[in-house]
Amino acid sequence: MSSRESILANVRKNLPGPAIPLPDLDEFRGKRTVSALGYKEHFNTLPEVHHYPVNPDLLPTFQKQLEAMGGRSFIVADAAEIGAKIAELFPQAKVVCSAVPEVAGGRRVEKVSDPQELNDVDVGVVRSPLGIAEAGAVWLSQSELFVNALGVLSQHLVVLLDPAQVVATMHDAYEQIDLSASPYGLFMAGPSATGDIEGVIIHGAQGARSLTVLLVEPLANQKGNSQ
Repeated sequence: MSSRESILANVRKNLPGPAIPLPDLDEFRGKRTVSALGYKEHFNTLPEVHHYPVNPDLLPTFQKQLEAMGGRSFIVADAAEIGAKIAELFPQAKVVCSAVPEVAGGRRVEKVSDPQELNDVDVGVVRSPLGIAEAGAVWLSQSELFVNALGVLSQHLVVLLDPAQVVATMHDAYEQIDLSASPYGLFMAGPSATGDIEGVIIHGAQGARSLTVLLVEPLANQKGNSQ
C-alpha cells in the first residue's frame, strides 16, 4: 500500500459518523437513480417521504413557483407560435442558438465545436424533458444542451417543456432521471441570480439574465406534424 493509499484509508476509517442516523435504504425503489462518480456503493434512492399537499393540476403550481424564482412561462400551441413568441419577447435578439427542431435559429448548437463560439448568443433555445412543480424548476442535461455552455453563456434562455412532463416534487423527479446517462445535468429554477451584495437580487450575474419556459408538446405530438 502506497503512502497516499494509507493516508486515505486512515481518513476514511476515522470519519465521524452523522449526528442523526441515516435512514435504512435497503429497499431499492428507483433503480435508475445512480451515480456516475464511481461511488455507487454510497448511493441509493431517496427515502420514502410523505408528500405535502400539491394542487392536482400541477401546471399552475409550476408556473407560480417559477415566477417566484424570477422566471416566466407561457402556453403556446405549436412550433409557429414558439417562433412568434420568441420574436415578441426578444425583438432585439441578433443571435438565436437553437437545440430543438421547433426553432431553426440563426445558429444550430449541434454545429458548435468550441463553447467560446456561444459568447455572442442572445437567446438560447432548448427542451427540458422534466419540470418540477414544487420548485418551479426544469431538468437539463448534456443530452438537451449539446454544449453545456449554452445554458450559461446565453443572455436569455428559452426552455420548451411538455406540460404532461411536470411532476409534483423533487423526489418524483429523481425517480425519473438517470444520473449516469449524462456527464452533466442540473435543475434550473429561474435565471442566474445573486443576492450577496447588500441583499439586492441581481439577475444574470453568473449566467442567463432571464429564463422563459414555453409550455408546448414535443413536435412529434403536435397535430398536423408530418414527421
